[in-house]
Amino acid sequence: MKKLFLFSFLVLAMMSCNNGNERLLTSATGSIYECLVVSDEALKNEVCGTMGADMYGLPQMEAYFTTTHVTPAQFDDLFRATRNIVLVDVNPNKYTMVKATKARDVWSKPQALVRIQAPDNESFLTYWHGNGEKLREWFVQEELARQIRFYRANTNRDARARLNKQGYDLLIPEDYMLIMDTTLKVNDKMVNVLWCCNNKGPMRKDVLVYSYLYTSQDQFSNDSVIAMRNEVMGKLVSAQVEGSHMGTEYRHFPPVTRQVPALRDSIGGFYAMETRGLWKILDGEAMGGPFVSLTRLDQVNGKVVTAETFLYAPGQKKRNALRQMEAILYTLEMPNEHK
Repeated sequence: MKKLFLFSFLVLAMMSCNNGNERLLTSATGSIYECLVVSDEALKNEVCGTMGADMYGLPQMEAYFTTTHVTPAQFDDLFRATRNIVLVDVNPNKYTMVKATKARDVWSKPQALVRIQAPDNESFLTYWHGNGEKLREWFVQEELARQIRFYRANTNRDARARLNKQGYDLLIPEDYMLIMDTTLKVNDKMVNVLWCCNNKGPMRKDVLVYSYLYTSQDQFSNDSVIAMRNEVMGKLVSAQVEGSHMGTEYRHFPPVTRQVPALRDSIGGFYAMETRGLWKILDGEAMGGPFVSLTRLDQVNGKVVTAETFLYAPGQKKRNALRQMEAILYTLEMPNEHK
């Protein structure tokens, strides 16, 4: 009995040490795309204003992050477990220049933390005005990476197998149903299309991958990406009114294309063109919603590959759902990138 007790004690001791290098962390608190801002009251509006700015490409105003503010004196153990934290430490007795550091899993897991040290409010604001949006983007990338890790556990094997035959891979979630695997003729180009949909619950979520022959770098411009999108979606998506088809909204939120890097949990080294905007049904019902796409070059087969997701959720907030769908796009792999 004594030997058994001693053995159990040793096992627990070894587990608590966790190889002597890792700490046991509590689970992070807060929902996705929530951020805690820790700063003096004088800096609250500047930091929360950047982190909580309106996100582009949504039909109604929703913030990049839902923010909560506390002062350094209020920042206790309860708040330290928050999943995303911007910690502003202004102290003229400790600092002579501004320093910003990024960290993960400091007090909880998963957690993203940006700590900014500054000697005074003026120097902090100068730094924040030049770097605040970049730091916000880092938090977005952290949230996307967390979602990707979740997707790796359960995917639609049939849909992925069909996409693998084309040379590509995408972590299509298990609850997305394969509804189309076909080839279209678009402006004398043959376009391979794989289309999956999650139509469960109050939201409809769609993910597509389509590829076509690469001819020039101009195909990655905003106009070219949208032109091909309109052609492909116009052939694929219609509504109840005869002749109706999907198009792109230009008047209120014109689509925007930008270059984005690979995520930390994706294949490193590549860059993709992200296009973000609103879709709508033309010549038919008043239907629409947000879309996001990533367009990449398949150098092995000489093709342009676009992975797109679009959402239909009338009357509902869409930020979190769209971001979760957007994470799927970042798992797109080219033929020479399969793990």
